[in-house]
Amino acid sequence: MSPQQVAVIGTGQTVFKKHHDDKVYAELVQDATLAALADAKMTPDDIDAVVFSMAPTEFVGIHDIEKWSVDSIFGAGKPLMRIHTGGATGGSALHAGYTHVASGLYNNVLVVGADRVAETPDSQHVLNLIWDRFYEFDFALNTVTMTALSSQRQMSLYGTTEEQFAQVVVRARANALRNPHAHLKGKITIDDVMNSAPISWPYKLFDCCPRSSGAAAMVLTNLEGARKKCTKPAFINGIGATASTVFQGDKTGPKADVEYADLAELEIAGKEAYGQAGITDPMREIQVAELYDPFSSMQFPQIESLGFCGRGEAAALSDAGAFDLGSELTVSPSGGTLCTNPIGVTGLVRAIEAANQVMQKAGDMQVSGVRNAVATAIGGSAQFYTCSVFGADHL
Repeated sequence: MSPQQVAVIGTGQTVFKKHHDDKVYAELVQDATLAALADAKMTPDDIDAVVFSMAPTEFVGIHDIEKWSVDSIFGAGKPLMRIHTGGATGGSALHAGYTHVASGLYNNVLVVGADRVAETPDSQHVLNLIWDRFYEFDFALNTVTMTALSSQRQMSLYGTTEEQFAQVVVRARANALRNPHAHLKGKITIDDVMNSAPISWPYKLFDCCPRSSGAAAMVLTNLEGARKKCTKPAFINGIGATASTVFQGDKTGPKADVEYADLAELEIAGKEAYGQAGITDPMREIQVAELYDPFSSMQFPQIESLGFCGRGEAAALSDAGAFDLGSELTVSPSGGTLCTNPIGVTGLVRAIEAANQVMQKAGDMQVSGVRNAVATAIGGSAQFYTCSVFGADHL
């Protein structure tokens, strides 16, 4: 039996910032839920099941925080599933919600979550817990140093420069000026990035995402529901995901299955999503890409893994403006993860922004003529990858 068509008909976000001193976690997640339900023209009673998107609860200091949130998201008495795949959590939660509807098990599903990353004084200490206690923990790798090593490899392979990474930051911050929800935004220069505080070579402070707090939600339904509730739904026409090893040593060297610098596992997820969606020429058929890029160096390999250009070509295309607002491919018109990273829902925010572009609901961020958009998420030790394709037309 073929899967049912799944569509996004409502989305909601809070403002993202370092702290929300005026609200507790359950209130934040409720705000996003209410916004998404209103956008979908639904009431809580219309929702059949809930998928809760939340990464490490250590960030917030409350174990199993979804249990506290059940009543606030109107989930009491309904099936509820929590998803956690690190930074990829929001993308994985979307895929779980998609499967709930595509299987025919539920008609209307709420995908929702929130994060308060800055509640912990050292989020990198929390993230460092993913490493193997015997082989890798003593090396003090964290998400910054881990991806910095990948960046060094990228520079060695393709000649990518720190200034080219900096241009990604400049574009992201400028795009975020149009985004009322974004955490970091502003007009900065390449020199501003280059002169920001050193973190882990080649990263400077501005090459790195902020620790963001906030909530996001999305309402999914089937084709019948989409026709009744929404004049311009965003159909989820393809999803793909893959997992890789947690061990950094297994990702490098001559015996590695894929090139670490290329984030090449995303190519697997992308091909699966494209195959389902009937995408054969990404650069011609996709107008917007919302990428999970918490560090400046993570944008180019994703663009290449998703087939928008060849390996090692994205940096030069970026310099030429190929990914600017209104170009043939607009990359992260929202400002992306470099400007806003509430880890437990970052992947969901990427999906929301991509879906909003297709639904023509992106406000000042709207790109003209969007028919298809793609969203990614990456988690763990760059070991979990998701890719989702949204289209204005159903299959």
